[in-house]
Amino acid sequence: MVQIKDAAMSRCNPLTEITHPIHVAGSTLDHRAHVCAFFNTSDEKYQVLLPFMKEGIELGQKNVHTINPHLRTDHYLQLASAGIQVDAVLQDGHLELLDWSTTHLPKGYFDQHETLSTYRRIMDDATQKGFPLTRFVTDMGWALEADLDANALLEYESTANYEWIQQREPINPVICTYDLSRFTADIIVDVMRTHPLVIIGGMLRENPFFVPPQEFLEELRNRKPTRLKRVG
Repeated sequence: MVQIKDAAMSRCNPLTEITHPIHVAGSTLDHRAHVCAFFNTSDEKYQVLLPFMKEGIELGQKNVHTINPHLRTDHYLQLASAGIQVDAVLQDGHLELLDWSTTHLPKGYFDQHETLSTYRRIMDDATQKGFPLTRFVTDMGWALEADLDANALLEYESTANYEWIQQREPINPVICTYDLSRFTADIIVDVMRTHPLVIIGGMLRENPFFVPPQEFLEELRNRKPTRLKRVG
């Protein structure tokens, strides 16, 4: 069994080897590269994830960030504060900033199959262009903008495991970020159950509450629909 190992991030020259370790939140990812990350503030989120983002760019990998379109400038400035030459990596394709309105809500509503297909196309396109792997960071706040059934969000997160609990190289890690000040506690608990790894308190941890997708999806089928609510 592959275990998470403590690892200090080191400064690297650009590489293209898919075997290079993927570091996040003080540890190294294994093949279970579907991670939920819970943060109380934006500052906490960037403190934890900027090294992961910067490492991907330094290694010559594709980096895809799905963000709140209203916070695009703030995200740009956060990347720049970490020493990332944002304009340059946007131009050469190592970084792609996507608004969640185009990835998750392109028609004004959410279709999980269309969204998963979008990300699959991004991975395939990156491979064809010679990128060794693709790192995804996704702000999950889009779900609160979609008037979404909570079960639809959970089904999407659980189904994504078929894509991201990898059976083959390269590992294309995805980190789903959740703002604890906006999502209710019951949703946070269920979201955690759909991810094999979790970032809590700034550390990457094994998730003892993870439920395999086939089991979790069966559980969802017996649940009544309930509208997703935001805190406050």
